[in-house]
Amino acid sequence: MQFIDQAEIQIKAGDGGDGIVAFRREKYVPAGGPAGGNGGRGGNVILRTTQNLQTLLDFRYAHRFQAENGERGGAKNMTGASGEDRIIEVPCGTVIYDAETGEFLGDLTDVGQELRVAKGGKGGLGNRCFLSNQNRAPEQALPGLPGESRLLRLELKLLAEVGLIGLPNAGKSTLISVLSAARPKIADYPFTTLVPNLGVVRRPTGDGVVFADIPGLIEGAHTGAGLGHDFLRHIERTRVLVHLVDGTAPDPLHDYQTIEAELEAYGHGLSTKPQLVVVSKLDAVEESVAAEIKADLSAHLKQPVLGISAVSRQGLGELLQAIWPLLEAGVPEPSLP
Repeated sequence: MQFIDQAEIQIKAGDGGDGIVAFRREKYVPAGGPAGGNGGRGGNVILRTTQNLQTLLDFRYAHRFQAENGERGGAKNMTGASGEDRIIEVPCGTVIYDAETGEFLGDLTDVGQELRVAKGGKGGLGNRCFLSNQNRAPEQALPGLPGESRLLRLELKLLAEVGLIGLPNAGKSTLISVLSAARPKIADYPFTTLVPNLGVVRRPTGDGVVFADIPGLIEGAHTGAGLGHDFLRHIERTRVLVHLVDGTAPDPLHDYQTIEAELEAYGHGLSTKPQLVVVSKLDAVEESVAAEIKADLSAHLKQPVLGISAVSRQGLGELLQAIWPLLEAGVPEPSLP
């Protein structure tokens, strides 16, 4: 499935129906008076989250959405029917902005959550509304008001509690494939992972925790280099980061510092999230070398550093046991602009 996490759509709420000029003309009803009904309200445009969507791919092919217009008023003081609202389904985790002004409109995270993004126009008044002692036979009515029109920018931010970060080929895809039922593409060349992968990992209590394998970040990612700039936003919702450092790399400490610099430059509180630093691929390095790498990182961070091998499943239990307490600490999600 193709992963699309940004889209722009043009929306238009329904116009209000026109009011009309009409008079009662019935037998035995002399001087019946004005009886022109009001126009109906135009339909709203509403975004609603659904669990059946995981990407914004549908909006690559459908860019324009319009609600139904209200109907004009009728004789005998009949109000026109209101236009049907246009419901647009989006995946959970969608953030909505006005594409022209940059205004933040809403953040939809729960299934069934709704946000009205364009309001339908009010119906126009019929001539019955202009009846007065001074004007007993008004011949004026108002047209319906136009509905709101907007260009929206939709951004999808994955709803994952644990984010796996690190340079390309740090072992993130292999780890998530071992811990969960996810089956990401795995190969020995950079940027094997082109889209975020989600996997559910079971706690000892039986409930599931969503892990996200974030595509490899590189130096300069926060400015748009490589793939990371497009996917840094997905880390914003995570509560805990697991930073994988390739134990077979020439300079693991430098690799760690590269990613940390990108998180700090991107902002949005990424560099302050609870983080576990883990040396990966221990099966491919000598035990003494692995111990030296962990010692260097631990001295730099002034905190313990874990070591794992997803291939041989070494250290995975210790890693999970370190993650659960951080999740239970109730780390709040960052507020959006």
